[in-house]
Amino acid sequence: MTRPTPETLAHTARRARATADPAGAADPAARAAATPAVPAVRTTAPAQVSGAGSLVRSLEALGVDVVFGIPGGAILPAYDPLYDSTVRHILVRHEQGAGHAATGYAQATGKVGVCIATSGPGATNLVTPIADAYMDSVAMVAITGQVARPSIGTDAFQEADIQGITLPITKHNFLVQTAEEIPQVLAEAFHLASTGRPGPVLVDIPKDVLQASTTFTWPPTLDLPGYRPTLHPHGKQIREAARLLASARRPVLYVGGGVLKAGATEGLRRLADLTGIPVITTLMALGAFPDSHPQHLGMPGMHGTVAAVYGLQKADLIVALGARFDDRVTGKLDSFAPDAAVVHADIDPAEIGKNRHADVPIVGDAKHVIDELIAAVTVERAAGRVTDLADWWTQLDDLRNRYPLGYDEPADGTLSPQYVIKRLGEIVGPDTIFVAGVGQHQMWASQFISYEKPYTWLNSGGLGTMGYAVPAAMGAKVGKPDAVVWAIDGDGCFQMTNQELATCALEGIPVKIAVINNGNLGMVRQWQTLFYNERYSNTELGTHKHRIPDFVKLAEALGCVGLRCETAEDVDKTIAAAMEINDAPVVIDFVVGKDAMVWPMVAAGTSNDEIMFARGVRPVFDEDDI
Repeated sequence: MTRPTPETLAHTARRARATADPAGAADPAARAAATPAVPAVRTTAPAQVSGAGSLVRSLEALGVDVVFGIPGGAILPAYDPLYDSTVRHILVRHEQGAGHAATGYAQATGKVGVCIATSGPGATNLVTPIADAYMDSVAMVAITGQVARPSIGTDAFQEADIQGITLPITKHNFLVQTAEEIPQVLAEAFHLASTGRPGPVLVDIPKDVLQASTTFTWPPTLDLPGYRPTLHPHGKQIREAARLLASARRPVLYVGGGVLKAGATEGLRRLADLTGIPVITTLMALGAFPDSHPQHLGMPGMHGTVAAVYGLQKADLIVALGARFDDRVTGKLDSFAPDAAVVHADIDPAEIGKNRHADVPIVGDAKHVIDELIAAVTVERAAGRVTDLADWWTQLDDLRNRYPLGYDEPADGTLSPQYVIKRLGEIVGPDTIFVAGVGQHQMWASQFISYEKPYTWLNSGGLGTMGYAVPAAMGAKVGKPDAVVWAIDGDGCFQMTNQELATCALEGIPVKIAVINNGNLGMVRQWQTLFYNERYSNTELGTHKHRIPDFVKLAEALGCVGLRCETAEDVDKTIAAAMEINDAPVVIDFVVGKDAMVWPMVAAGTSNDEIMFARGVRPVFDEDDI
């Protein structure tokens, strides 16, 4: 078995999991709290089983209720004991669907998502969802079959070095060498995936190991030298952050997905209410802070609100909580927030200072960081150290009033995609889980739906994976069967993974899909319009001109209910009709105009100062603000 060491656990700089702490050593209690542990379950008596039986029993002992996968030669031994298991197996139509479904399940439930594939092409089809989970810090365990140990390295049939292939895109991975190791490896994989900064872990098991005889016992002892995530922040750094907050005149809270991972949304609300500071939530953090809250400026970055982009750019203090200063937020990095001091709190020490220097680095779990920051700020306020933010809010409110999110109705009378998405959000309500693909529809869904509750917005943020929405929605619905789950997809994304609707139909998973069908690869077409002189090279999909495929007929062929809407007058009643259907998946083909664009926009590689409110419209700031 490949044992984790400090070196392998930190196989890339940006996912280092060392005990080193830029803010200083954490206290012993925090170290103890990070000691590896397996779920508190009853100790089982030793039992003679196959390696495959040990794998399935380990999954049961870990509390796994569902896995997504496809059998094949190398993993086939595991499917025999799975036949009698309490673990539900959902047979997907493509391994990529299994991986995204596991991710959607994990994001919606907070549990570890599990996917299974065979060796070679089965395993390599998981690479995209593994990379997707890695970029968005999603707890996922991918279990793959491998050719028998004597055949490894011989270019055997359906052999691929999936451990080597996924090394840069997993938090850790294992190649199991003996059947005896399976319970320990599975327990370690789940612990690694779900603690610290969450992420995907791969477990590759050779076929002969699955077939070998072994003795299963539970629980195993974990052996993870060097893996001790720092949960509690250093008190000195917290006090320094509170001191800066008390004196800043233009502060902002820059909130990333780490706040959701840590379950820290209630603390964030308390911190915001206590300080009165503007809050900005990234694409991965939508719902962490209510969109309707008066202190919420919206989403930052390339397609963020003018107020949010301006707020970061002109801040004198940025308190980053579980965010990573990625390029879509910062724009041209050397021009980003030039006058701001930075407090950067993250559970992953490799993120701090990676893109932007942190004046106050804080390593710790976001929930603990926020709770302790509230206590420190309360001390500052009790001592009378409070900044008047009235002028700052006057500037920000002025921008919110002058540059609200909006859209123009299409000049040719076609259906507006923004209107469709806005009405969808208003009709189905804030308890709905929305899952988006990647592109224009993703940005419109982030802009025109109000996210009031955490864990109601799932999307592929870091990797930007087309094809994410349908299988991720399937996984979310499996994890939250009582929730209404809507996938908002584009006609391009939808054609990549819509075969999983057959899985949904046969498995009784009634997701609802809104296809925003503009006949094109919309975001690519937008860039061709703006930057390539309207030379539309290979972006027209034919779903308008030729209606190939016909999404209504395709939905029906996949066992779903298919609907179509082409006019604004029909939007509400079509959505209402879909909401009445709860015993089958529903697909709505919203045929919308092809020329709608996502605004505001900061062009790639440019400064956030160059944000465009609409095509040809630059926001006008007061001279004192520039």
